[in-house]
Amino acid sequence: MKILLLGSGGREHALAWKLAQSNLCSQLFIAPGNAGTLRHGINVALTLNDFEGIKKLCLDKDIDMLVIGPEEPLVKGLVDFLQSVDALKNMAIIGPSQQGAQLEGSKSFAKAFMLRHQVPTASYGEFDSGNYEQGIQYIKQHSLPIVLKADGLAAGKGVLICQSRDEAMMEFEEMIQKSKFGDASKKVVIESYLDGIELSVFALTDGKNYVILPEAKDYKRIGEGDKGLNTGGMGAVSPVPFADPDFLQKVEERVIRPTIAGLEKDGIPYLGFVFFGLIKVAQDPYCIEYNCRLGDPETEVVIPRLKNDLVELFIAATTNNLNNISIETDQRTACTVVAVSGGYPGDFEKGFEILGLENVENTDSLLFHAATIIKENKTVTNGGRVFCVSSFGDSIPTAALNSQNLLRKISFEKMYYRNDIGFEFQ
Repeated sequence: MKILLLGSGGREHALAWKLAQSNLCSQLFIAPGNAGTLRHGINVALTLNDFEGIKKLCLDKDIDMLVIGPEEPLVKGLVDFLQSVDALKNMAIIGPSQQGAQLEGSKSFAKAFMLRHQVPTASYGEFDSGNYEQGIQYIKQHSLPIVLKADGLAAGKGVLICQSRDEAMMEFEEMIQKSKFGDASKKVVIESYLDGIELSVFALTDGKNYVILPEAKDYKRIGEGDKGLNTGGMGAVSPVPFADPDFLQKVEERVIRPTIAGLEKDGIPYLGFVFFGLIKVAQDPYCIEYNCRLGDPETEVVIPRLKNDLVELFIAATTNNLNNISIETDQRTACTVVAVSGGYPGDFEKGFEILGLENVENTDSLLFHAATIIKENKTVTNGGRVFCVSSFGDSIPTAALNSQNLLRKISFEKMYYRNDIGFEFQ
C-alpha cells in the first residue's frame, strides 16, 4: 500500500516509524514531515490546510491510505472534502468527518454530547457575547476554583483555572470581549473544577466497533514539579500506575462505550482515533475533553508499546473488522522526555544545529523529531518542541533515566528539558 501521513510533529514521526515497519506499506509519504521522518519515507512540502494540494498528491501518487495526524485539517473538513472526490472513493482515510471532529473543535459540542450520552463530566455553562452578563452572574455564584475553556481550537492554550471569581471575570472578559484566543474564545465554556489526577486513553474506532490502545499520562507544565506555564507537553509515561484494571474497566464502561455508541446513535460518521482526556476523582473516571486524534507527546510512548501492525489495525477499521482484533501491548514501561527551545512556550529562537544525533545509534532509546528541518546538510531547530527521547524500562524511574541519559549526549543552543517526568511515581 502507498500511504500518505499528514503532519510534522513528534506524533507523526512516531507514526511514520511504526507504519514503515509494516510489510503492507510499500511506500510512505509524509507531508510536510520533519528531519526525522526522512528516515522512514519521502517528505512532501505541503501545508496541512492546502486541501487542493493534498488532493493532487493523493491522485498523483495513487495513494491507498491517508492517515491524518493533527486536528486542524480534521476540524476544517479535510475528510469530507476528499470523500467528495470521485477518483478518491477507494482511498482509505484514517480520521473522522468534520462533524465527528467537532468533539475536539467545539468544547460546547463535546459537553452537550457527553450529557446526552451520560458520559460523566464536570457540570458547565456556555456563554458568548449574546449572554455575556449571564456569564458574569454564573461566575459570581460559582464555587472555586473555576475552569474557563475557549470553545474552539486554541493550540492547547485555551484552558484557564482561576482561583478567584475576580480572576475568572477578568479572564472571561479577555476571552469574549477582547478575543484573547481569537475566534476560539468567541464562546466560552465555564466548568466546575474536578480535583483528581489526569490521564489519557485512546481508542481506534470505525464509528461502531473499537479497540483500546495503551493509556498514558503527559506533563504539560514547563517547569519541574509541574510548575510554570502550560506547554504542548514536556513528556509522557505509559502505562499509568494509578490506572489499575478495575479503573480502566470503569473507563471503558462509563466513558468509551457510551461515547462510541453515542456517535452511532447520533449518526456521526467517525473513523479514526478518539482521545479521551480523563481525570480520576477518588476511584471514578470523568471525561474532561475529547480530541479527534492521538495526543502528542503521548503517541511517543503509546505507539512504541503497541505490538500490533498499525497498517493492519487501520485496514481493520476501514473494513469494519475491529471487533476481530486483539491489541497486543509491550508490558515494559515507556517514558518520553521532550527537548524544547529556550524561552518556550514564550519567545524562542530557531535555526540552531542539533549536535550528537549520532549518539542515538546503537541504543535502546528512540528519538522522535518534532520541530526539525534539514538546512545546508545540518539538522536544525525549527520550533518550540524540537524532539523527544522515548525509552523503555522495568519502571518509570528506569525508563525516565534512560531517556535523560541519552538527552545528555544531544545538544543545541539553549536546549531545555525536564529531569522529573514521572516524578510522582519515583
